[in-house]
Amino acid sequence: MDKKRGRPRNTEAKNAILNASYDLLLEMGFGAVTVEKIAEQAQVSKATIYKWWPNKAAVVMDGYLFAASARLPLPDTGSVKEDILIHAGTLAQFLTSREGKVITELIGEGQFDAGLADAYRSRYFGPRRQEAWKLLERGIAKGELKQELDIGSCIDLIYGPIFYRLLLTGDELSEASVRSLVLLAFEGIEA
Repeated sequence: MDKKRGRPRNTEAKNAILNASYDLLLEMGFGAVTVEKIAEQAQVSKATIYKWWPNKAAVVMDGYLFAASARLPLPDTGSVKEDILIHAGTLAQFLTSREGKVITELIGEGQFDAGLADAYRSRYFGPRRQEAWKLLERGIAKGELKQELDIGSCIDLIYGPIFYRLLLTGDELSEASVRSLVLLAFEGIEA
């Protein structure tokens, strides 16, 4: 007989926690959000939150991703160049939106909070990097890109300038500027 152990997660409570953490993040910023405030807004106990997440950073990142993930779909146009143009353009557009600007705040806070830095690397940037990796692998398999590419370096080459502009220079991240950056990178990696 196959009996499941433990209580199943209460989806309604989990969604309430994720929504509360996201709303508080946008309203107050990461530094002001607490597990107590999330629990109060979600109408759950702190113990319920800690049952599913190890710390504030993890629940806030999951709340952020829960709300934001639909805004960053993985394209499949049949052309790796077009897919990367769409992917990088959508990412830049998202990063400059109100929701996306939260990422810059989280990156800044992560310089002082190792748990937060680990959470945004593993929960946000890691999955985005894997998406780009899949797109480039697909381009290599289809013969659109050089076979001997170092995919990790290519991702840095394509997406690094977006974050450089976003976090350091403040230069424009328009559709045209992102397109120009991606096309320059493709001059070196196309087959």
